[in-house]
Amino acid sequence: MSNINRRSFLKGSGIAATLPLMGVASTVLAKEKDVANTGTTLDYPETTVANVQKLAVNEAVNFSYPDSASPCAMIRMGKAVPGGVGPDKDIVAFSILCSHMGCALLYDATSRTFKCPCHFSIFDSEKSGQMVIGQATENLPKIQLLFDDKSGEIKAIGVDGLIFGRQANIG
Repeated sequence: MSNINRRSFLKGSGIAATLPLMGVASTVLAKEKDVANTGTTLDYPETTVANVQKLAVNEAVNFSYPDSASPCAMIRMGKAVPGGVGPDKDIVAFSILCSHMGCALLYDATSRTFKCPCHFSIFDSEKSGQMVIGQATENLPKIQLLFDDKSGEIKAIGVDGLIFGRQANIG
């Protein structure tokens, strides 16, 4: 019988414990490769939200999208913002269900942010709904908008991000 010192025992145990995990990791990576090529496209409705001529600068227009249980807000920021549409690239829209626990957010025109009255998370409307502070860990889902140059109509056509409390934005 040979004597094994503590260092040798721990080294051998670590290698023995790691080998099975390496097999699991390679299986998981192989499955992720397969899943990556199977994207899902949801069939979002095309819904007219407003006409650009009727939008006041820095005033939220509430609407529901993609269904009646999904409150949203559209804002004409008054200056071009990332992802903005319209003649000045200044119109954006977001789901206004807080990504933390689904409370309805309020738009604060002074700070140009959405604020959660429940747990005090704040989201920046000028930076694609980015979470600024608070309990939330995700940015606001952004509503994809389409602007018609001829009619001035702004339509909601999709959602970037998952609306709070859902497994998919459209059932």
